[in-house]
Amino acid sequence: MSHNSATHREVRLSIRPQGTLTPAHFEVVEVPVPTPAPGQLLVRNRLMSVTAVMRTLMRGDVELPMPGYVPGAVLWGPAVAEVVTAPPGSGLRPGDLVEHGLGWREYAALPPEDAQLLDLDVLPDPTAHLSQGFIAWLGVVRAAHVRPGDTVFVSGAAGGVGSLAGQFARLRGAGRLIGSTSTRRKGAYLMKELGYDAVVLRTEGEGTVEEQLREAAPEGLDAVFDNVGGEQLRASVALARREARIALVGGLSGQMAGGAGTLTEIDTFDLVSRGITLRGIAGADHLDALPQWQDEFGRGLRDGTLTVPHASLLGIDRAPQALCELLEGRHVGAVLVKL
Repeated sequence: MSHNSATHREVRLSIRPQGTLTPAHFEVVEVPVPTPAPGQLLVRNRLMSVTAVMRTLMRGDVELPMPGYVPGAVLWGPAVAEVVTAPPGSGLRPGDLVEHGLGWREYAALPPEDAQLLDLDVLPDPTAHLSQGFIAWLGVVRAAHVRPGDTVFVSGAAGGVGSLAGQFARLRGAGRLIGSTSTRRKGAYLMKELGYDAVVLRTEGEGTVEEQLREAAPEGLDAVFDNVGGEQLRASVALARREARIALVGGLSGQMAGGAGTLTEIDTFDLVSRGITLRGIAGADHLDALPQWQDEFGRGLRDGTLTVPHASLLGIDRAPQALCELLEGRHVGAVLVKL
């Protein structure tokens, strides 16, 4: 569609979901292409990502450091776009690729300061700019302090964050890498493609997470990257060695069910007596680390020691399906929509 076309499509939340999210909770509507106000850019979105936190943003009762989604309004989220028109003095030109926060639509008008020029010299692949690599790196480096020779457990290892966390742990010298996932197919991918030594499956008939983890890590765990909470975090604490470091990065077990939080019962005396550290980490608190992360991530992508596992669906009308499939655990890595 050329930017002269009168209309474009955008995705709105039609009703707040109770329980499982389905495409019926969304509405894809055709509306006029936005007219940029004086000083604004007009961009054509090319790629957008969906993430688990989007399910939490649909609840009306959650305190989050970002605006929630409102029924009847367009959703928002990370996107890579091509500049169509740019105001003089913005430093941007038509054809430039930028990253911004107005996904879930084909065109967007926004102030130039809300768009970041993609530096393909730093991160050579546009998909890397939409990856959750920064939080994966922070969890491994600044919260779990992965060291050479460590036995490391990554929960939710096949997701957008986990699939990168395992790779960063390897680059930091992890000696034994164990990941949890939901299916044998994804487990095979972790071992064959991402270099995991063992996999814990949270499926019927496989034994409890703790039993499988004990078998995979008979010597215990030195570092944990926890995306999930709940039973997997309890098992991690049970298997943690003296002075183990546990990074808390997400609460997928609650998000998948449409909740916000994940309640996990932990024996605090256990933590004290073994000197175990539990550390929650959020990207917004560590912006000083962005240059170091970009440098390591870019180098790894260029020399082939890192990849960005992802699935892509084509067309804005498939964006609702993409988020539903992500929450069902259908894909490995990030889930992107090409527009």
